[in-house]
Amino acid sequence: MKTVAMVLFPEFLLLDMAGPMEVFSIANRYLAPDQRYELLTIGTEPGLLRASNGVSVQADLHIDQASANYDVLLVPGGPGAYDEKHPRLLRWLPGAVSRARRYGSICTGAFVLGHAGLLDGYRVTTHWHYTERLIKGFPKATVETDQIYVLNRNLITSGGVTAGIDLALAVVAEDHGKKVAQDVAKVLLVVMKRQGGQAQFSPLTAAVAPHETAVTRVQNHVLDHLDKAFSVECMAGLANMSARHFARVFAREVSMTPMEFLQSARIDRARNLLETSDLPLKTVAFKSGFGSVRHMRFLFSEKLGLTPTQYREQFS
Repeated sequence: MKTVAMVLFPEFLLLDMAGPMEVFSIANRYLAPDQRYELLTIGTEPGLLRASNGVSVQADLHIDQASANYDVLLVPGGPGAYDEKHPRLLRWLPGAVSRARRYGSICTGAFVLGHAGLLDGYRVTTHWHYTERLIKGFPKATVETDQIYVLNRNLITSGGVTAGIDLALAVVAEDHGKKVAQDVAKVLLVVMKRQGGQAQFSPLTAAVAPHETAVTRVQNHVLDHLDKAFSVECMAGLANMSARHFARVFAREVSMTPMEFLQSARIDRARNLLETSDLPLKTVAFKSGFGSVRHMRFLFSEKLGLTPTQYREQFS
């Protein structure tokens, strides 16, 4: 019997808890009694704990009562994970983790682990919207920005919300083999391995800064004329700078090179057209500035792990 413990705190995301726990629960249908998972919730506060969607949950144990050795110890995400520090939880976690065979987080639960000093030296991930914040907050961790989940030694972390199901399926596969995990995935009507990573859900280019600079003027011009050809020299001319100086200033302000910005902007434009229109791929490629469907397909596969056709089928 393996024990899976989930730590709950005010404003946790209910699906971060329920998704993985459902995976382990369904896995028990396919396992012998002595191989099944025992599911346990641990609350940081006495009584009912209110999730971020308003649903209240009664934990099995209060944190002061939880001193066992767990096979899997998980922390969910939610507003309570990245907006609050939970000092009692942060004091408890290092000792609990030292007794656990594996520990991890779903979504923004990574921030709780980070504040407890439990991410340092590990490869980790979180919801795509928060990866930059995690990178800045915990520089001793290596943040994977495009992974659905990351298994690194005894630490397991996942991207946002439903990625907790992917993480739990990976744990079941590791514990009991791929066949059991596949059976669970079929019951849940999910795939064992998704096509592509988190990049397919997130914009590749951030919003242009609202204050006007030479760089933001170039960015806005490029975004308004993505069907045109651009080079670094051409963009530098729009900013009245030399190509070398422009490239340095652009990289400093935007955190990517001018050509990386152009390529990402074209992919984002194509994604929008694929999601919101029935335009032929040739027209999408032209309007996005790729020049050919072949070039667009190559960059989609490289950056998103999906072809344009697969992307349209999945998101439109």
